[in-house]
Amino acid sequence: MPPASRAATSDRDRRLLLRLAREAIAAHVGVAPAHVAAESGVLGVPAGAFVSLHKRGDLRGCIGHIEPNEPLGKVVPRCAVAAAATDPRFPPITPEELAQIDIEISLLGALEPIRGPEEIVVGRHGLVVELGWHRGLLLPQVATEWNWNAET
Repeated sequence: MPPASRAATSDRDRRLLLRLAREAIAAHVGVAPAHVAAESGVLGVPAGAFVSLHKRGDLRGCIGHIEPNEPLGKVVPRCAVAAAATDPRFPPITPEELAQIDIEISLLGALEPIRGPEEIVVGRHGLVVELGWHRGLLLPQVATEWNWNAET
């Protein structure tokens, strides 16, 4: 199968993934029944993904899965629920605020080591930083939103 970053390029795929994320959160907060998505098409593509939740433009939760070792049909709903309920920076999303939540899904391509910062294209490349057992990810759009450049 193609990498997820290329696999989910159609509007239909994007709408499907966003619907899957919203339905998972709605089921978690108790406003909709839970259901399991079939793992066909883009939902069957193994990929990493991050789900970011915003309320009135402010971050409200963001959780992801870096490794491309599970299908998007499992990764996206799990990350959506985790972003809504377990991001330690925020209280859990309530049923009352669900309609005000905007969902953004970032699909991750294969991780590639770099030799230096000159290889980074700000706004296109994300960064995974590792130290021992700790690992963090900077999504490409975050650098752009904060007007960072390669030196930042």
